[in-house]
Amino acid sequence: MQQRIRPGYLNPAAIAGGVLAVGAGGLYLAGTLINGDGIDPGTRIRGVDVGGLSRAEAEQKLQRELVAGEGAQPLAVRIGDREDTIDPAAAGLSVDTEATVDRAARGGADPVTVIGGLFRSGGDVEPVVHLDERKARAALQDLAEEHDQQVRDGAVAFKDGKPEARQARTGHTLDVDGAVTALRSAYLPEKPAARTDRTQLPTHDTEPKVTAAETGRALREFAEPAMSGPVTLDVGGGELTIGPDTLGEHLDLKADASGRLEPHLDSAGLIKDPEVAKPLARLTGAAKNAELGLDGDRVVVASDGRPGRTVTDKALGKAVLPLLTRTGAAARTGEVATRTTQPQITRESAAELGLTEKMSSFTVDFERAAYRTKNIGRAVELINGSLVKPGQEWSFNRTVGERTKANGFVDGTIILNGMYTKAAGGGVSTVATTMYNALFFAGVKPLEYGAHSFYIERYPAGREATVAWGSLDLRFLNDSGNAIYIKAESTDTSVTVTFLGTKKYDEVLATQGERENITQPKERTNTSEQCEPQTPLEGFDITVERILKDDGREVKREPYRTHYTPRDKVTCEPEATAEPTPGDEPTPGGEPTPGDEQQAAAGERPGPGE
Repeated sequence: MQQRIRPGYLNPAAIAGGVLAVGAGGLYLAGTLINGDGIDPGTRIRGVDVGGLSRAEAEQKLQRELVAGEGAQPLAVRIGDREDTIDPAAAGLSVDTEATVDRAARGGADPVTVIGGLFRSGGDVEPVVHLDERKARAALQDLAEEHDQQVRDGAVAFKDGKPEARQARTGHTLDVDGAVTALRSAYLPEKPAARTDRTQLPTHDTEPKVTAAETGRALREFAEPAMSGPVTLDVGGGELTIGPDTLGEHLDLKADASGRLEPHLDSAGLIKDPEVAKPLARLTGAAKNAELGLDGDRVVVASDGRPGRTVTDKALGKAVLPLLTRTGAAARTGEVATRTTQPQITRESAAELGLTEKMSSFTVDFERAAYRTKNIGRAVELINGSLVKPGQEWSFNRTVGERTKANGFVDGTIILNGMYTKAAGGGVSTVATTMYNALFFAGVKPLEYGAHSFYIERYPAGREATVAWGSLDLRFLNDSGNAIYIKAESTDTSVTVTFLGTKKYDEVLATQGERENITQPKERTNTSEQCEPQTPLEGFDITVERILKDDGREVKREPYRTHYTPRDKVTCEPEATAEPTPGDEPTPGGEPTPGDEQQAAAGERPGPGE
């Protein structure tokens, strides 16, 4: 059979014959003619056969079959438990084809090298790989931003009466320095890996404090039993049942220093939860003071006080928490400790406290209006029965609280920036004025008070007060030497405040001076949807004196000076584009009655000696 000889290749048998024929000089010449400055036969670079090719031909073939082939394929990598790929070119990885061919080619043109090339095969040669570290780090930083993982502790939460576990997770951040080396090794390695193999890039790992094993233990030993059913508590003979939904709202598992999940019950939140607070209020109750009345000017006890029974948040938590690890209705039943509270005023203690006579009483009448009746009645409800012990101070704002809908107040007319407008609590300053006059004639020391910005016709000039949450309070000090009991009452058209105690002075009188520094009102137009029409009234200054007498002799005379700004005439003219808002109609009862709560304190705050 005839053997085909490819160009540029000589059969070894023929070479051997040539050797015998021409000797050493012939061998050198033959080697030079056969291989020139090319590559030994049988040379392969990553499977690319470059044997017998010139350097230029080998470079072109490597560029075509290796660089554009396997060398361009994305590198499959793993960061922690996440997988991704890296573009070699973007990561600065490349094959130096010229250096690779130099590595594969003969080392020189001396006779030994040239003649030796006639009798050897090139074999496998590894490509020369270059890495641009700047590009590699940039690519790895992008990879880290996407795949770095924060450590996550295991946890157990409660939702809708059921426990939910959050599994622990190891945190890892990519070790960029180590990853650069790993990329270099992964790109065209000496022993090619399977295409599906991934290179694990090195990371700095952080183990969770609360492990998966601990999460499972807490779920099994506490969370699941805790949500297995309601708990039932004996509260002084009555039953309080708390369901899993409510328990779960106030239950938590927190890790201690060792990573162990321990149960925590928010007892303060649980006792305030409506699902607990409402039934608990029916089973307990605050102590009730004796109700005091008058027989002429002498104090009498209309009904005696009674003890109360309370449950503290700590007692509730102490009773509930041990039951949560148990299952079954019988095992989840326990008893909560109650505390008995005594009333401050009883039939026996009233006289001991000095609650023996009427110190003062004052009544203010007002025009009937639904919002006024509601707000005044609510303030009276909160004030009535206040007990102020000797040396204590009493605060209107602290006793009544913020005038909000949540606190039982509705929108009404107030004074803001010298004009009537609407806001929650309108009408409450009628109670403040009544209270101010009651403390004035009781002879106790006023600490904070302030008049309305302009004069209110139905109040005594210079002897009235308003309040504003957060800016103006009505406070007095009980310097009478005995306790004071505040009795407050109201109807649809009046409010009365009476101070019961022991008089410090036999008689308290008031004198009123002439009006001075009279100023005239102006006219204004208000386009606000909350506008209320306003009639004009002049402004002025006035001084009121409180005269304190004992045994018929004048003990002290205290001047109280008040400055009133003019009450401008205000006409309401809503903007033409404004649509009427439901509920902005005038309040039943005609034009708004002056004297309602002033939300922004205006005018001076006079005090004794000014």
